Amino acid sequence: HFYIRISNLRRKDGKPMKEIEVEGEDGTKTMQANCQLGTPHMATIMILDDDHSGIFGFEDSEAEIVESVGTYELKVQRISGARGKVAIPYSTEDGTAKEGQHYEAQEGELSYENEETEKFISIAITDEESYEKSLIMYVSIGEPRHIAEGKDGEGVDYSELDAKTPEELTEEEKIALLGRPCLGTNTRIQIRIKESKEFKNSVDKMMQKANNSMMVGTSSWLDQFSDAFTVQADDDEEGEDGEDAEEKMPSCGDYVMHFLTLPWKLIFALIPPTAIYNGYPTFVIAIFFIGACTAVIGDVAGHLGCFINLKDCVNAIAFVALGTSVPDTFASKTAAIEDETADASVGNVTGSNAVNVFLGIGIAWTMAAVYWEAQGKEFIVPVGSLGFSVTIFCIEAVLAILILFIRRNPAVGGELGGPKLFKTISAAIFVFFWVFYVAISALEAYDVIQPGF
Repeated sequence: HFYIRISNLRRKDGKPMKEIEVEGEDGTKTMQANCQLGTPHMATIMILDDDHSGIFGFEDSEAEIVESVGTYELKVQRISGARGKVAIPYSTEDGTAKEGQHYEAQEGELSYENEETEKFISIAITDEESYEKSLIMYVSIGEPRHIAEGKDGEGVDYSELDAKTPEELTEEEKIALLGRPCLGTNTRIQIRIKESKEFKNSVDKMMQKANNSMMVGTSSWLDQFSDAFTVQADDDEEGEDGEDAEEKMPSCGDYVMHFLTLPWKLIFALIPPTAIYNGYPTFVIAIFFIGACTAVIGDVAGHLGCFINLKDCVNAIAFVALGTSVPDTFASKTAAIEDETADASVGNVTGSNAVNVFLGIGIAWTMAAVYWEAQGKEFIVPVGSLGFSVTIFCIEAVLAILILFIRRNPAVGGELGGPKLFKTISAAIFVFFWVFYVAISALEAYDVIQPGF
């Protein structure tokens, strides 16, 4: 090889270069020529000996592939010459990877045409969908063999030169023998087969969800009561996952919420653990507990409304609905965080309200009817007008569903979450719907407005 370097940049007419002001990184300004040499300003010219039949080998001694690659194309290069037709044998060898189980064995011969510099060995890799995989196999190439076809421009016939004695060879023939095909440095390559990153990531996500499910479940009443008395830190913030993350300590707010909710924690700790009969008793008895809790909230709210002289219809949509929906809100938030889609969190709104209304009011009315029947009296619930409230509710429900559909735009990303701006706007609209519904229904109940239905 040799080099070509360019230097001494100047104008053809011999005049000096025009200078311009240039500001450096440190802020200093200097005057420099408006035309300068760039980099690189030196080139290396490589002259290949095309009279040589070539040196054959792999680019490296090791390679790493994933099992999901399907068919791996292993390159065998030909350097320092490409004259003549050459055949080179190859074969695969077992390491920790076994043929027929982890890959398909290959054995054959690569045939290089004149001036051809590279060939590929196709190796079929078996995708076992292994979680953690690190297997080794080898591929080797043998001595290259020159194929003389007597064509012009394809070099000499080395078999003819080999048939002569050293004394019979001329100087040109001796030099020609030095250009016969030969092996390079890397004649055997180690191939490491690793697991597919996509499959491993999918398994990691599934395991994370399974671990979250196991964390939600309990195996005994002792665990449930222990968890009820334990002050737990809020772990909704992102970025603290992993083994190296420090354990978050409970804050003052966590302690306040713990003592406020401790009675409810102890009551619901009486529900059978999820380990009993695959959680079916937990599901059924939890529904009855929720219904009883709703009935108590309804009665307490009724006494509060009587004490502050608030009509039952306003009390129901303001205090009772709020008291029964706050737990549903937290449940929907948990579902939104743990689930990939919004189905569970959005569906929970409808399902939980159905349980609250049908079981909560049903249990309360059933208990009252049994009590007054035992007293020899009738339990009478006066019929009210729900037409206006139901109409307002249906209109806002349709608007809410339309907002969810609009949020499917790629700019937002889905029904829940997304950029902070869209989250804030959506939350503000939904809160306004609730405030407007309570306000307009209260005005109608106290005859401030008279819709006529």
